[in-house]
Amino acid sequence: MKVNTQSVNFTADAKLIDFIQKRMDKLDMYYDKIIQSDVYLKVENTSDKENKIVEAKVSVPGDSFIVKKQCKSFEEGTDAAIASLERQIKKRKEKLRAHN
Repeated sequence: MKVNTQSVNFTADAKLIDFIQKRMDKLDMYYDKIIQSDVYLKVENTSDKENKIVEAKVSVPGDSFIVKKQCKSFEEGTDAAIASLERQIKKRKEKLRAHN
């Protein structure tokens, strides 16, 4: 799956982008009709430790899932966002199965 990763107000290193790509590829196990996914990485200018924001948008036929997580690191935020997307995708698949 093609993952468009955009970092806002900073440059993400290759290791972080590879990490996000690998995590997003795992979503293909749950639903193989994913059209595309966009990941936005932002750093909030606050004194809080949890100032890293990960926003993920996954497009599937007829729908799209959007998740926003704020954590201490981008890796932690990515894991939380992927877990949330997994739940949403599984829920959608169950609904589709129930209708057929």
